[in-house]
Amino acid sequence: MIPYKALHGTLERAIVSDARIDRQIDQLIEQNPRIIPVTDRPSRLGDELVLDYAGFSDGAQFEGGTAQNQTLTLGSGSFIPGFEEQLVGKNVGDAVDVHVTFPAQYHAPNLAGKDAVFKCMIHEIRLKQKYEPDDAFARDVAGLDSLEALRERMREGLQAYLDRQAADDLKVRLLDQLLEDFEIPQDALDRAIDQQLQSLEVQLARQGLTLDAYCRFMGKTREQLREDCAPDARRGIQRQRVIREIAGAEGIAADEDDVARAIQAICRENNVSVEQLSGHLDEAAQSAIVQNIITEKVLARILECAVIDTVETEDIVD
Repeated sequence: MIPYKALHGTLERAIVSDARIDRQIDQLIEQNPRIIPVTDRPSRLGDELVLDYAGFSDGAQFEGGTAQNQTLTLGSGSFIPGFEEQLVGKNVGDAVDVHVTFPAQYHAPNLAGKDAVFKCMIHEIRLKQKYEPDDAFARDVAGLDSLEALRERMREGLQAYLDRQAADDLKVRLLDQLLEDFEIPQDALDRAIDQQLQSLEVQLARQGLTLDAYCRFMGKTREQLREDCAPDARRGIQRQRVIREIAGAEGIAADEDDVARAIQAICRENNVSVEQLSGHLDEAAQSAIVQNIITEKVLARILECAVIDTVETEDIVD
C-alpha cells in the first residue's frame, strides 16, 4: 500500500503586503473612473456621449448600423472618420444627422465607399474623472464607509487567495513524494501527450494563434514539442495511479451532490446557466468532472494526514 499517511511538508504562507494592496487599489481606480454628468454646456472632445443611432444608405436603413444607449468618447477614433467630430458642440436631447462616407476598404463590402447618414439622439453627456484613493472612492465604488475598510476587505480576499495557492502547491508536492517509477505503455503516454497538446491548442486559439505558429515562435518542430511534453505527461500518469490507489483505500468517490456543486462552480466561472452548459456535458466532460472531484478529495486527505510545518514568507509584488 502506498504510504500516504504522515508525509512531511512545508506550507510556505505569503502574507499580503501593503504594496500588493496599493497595487490593487490603483487598478481598481483605473477600472472605475468617476462619471460626472454634463448639463451646463455643449459636448466637446474628450466627453463621453450616451446616444442612439440608426444608419441609412441609399435611403434604406442598413444592417449593423443601429444601436441604443451606445457610449462613445468623442475624439477616440472608434467610429468611422468624420462621425465623432459632428457630435461636438451638441446638447443633451439633440437629434443630429451625421453625414459620413465609408472608407473604400470598409469591412462590409455593401457599404464600402458609400455615403451614409446616421440619425442620432443624444441622451447623456458626461466626463470621466480619475478618483483619488480616499473614502469617497470606497463609498462610490465598493459601497464601504472608508478607504481603510476597502483595504481590509481586499487584504482578507487576497490572503485567502494566496493561502489557497499555497495549500494547492503543497498538496501537489506531497503527492509527488508518493510517485513511483513504473513502466508506462507507449500508447498511454501518447494519449497523455495528445491531451496536453490539445489543451495548448485551445489556449492558443483563444489568443488567435495556432499550434504551428507557436512551434515557429519557439523554434521547435511538433515532434520536439511532443518530446518536451513527455515528462509532464509521464508524471500525470503516475499521479493518477497514486490517486486511484488512495481513493480505493479511503473509499473516496464523487456523489451526485459533488457533481452538482462542481457543475454550478463551472457555470459561475463561465457566466452561463446549467441549461446552457448541459449541451456541452458529453460523457468525456462528465468523466473529467468526476475525476477532478476525486482528485481534490484525495489531495485533501493526503494533506489532512500530513505533518506540516508553516513558514511565513514575504509577499513579493512584481
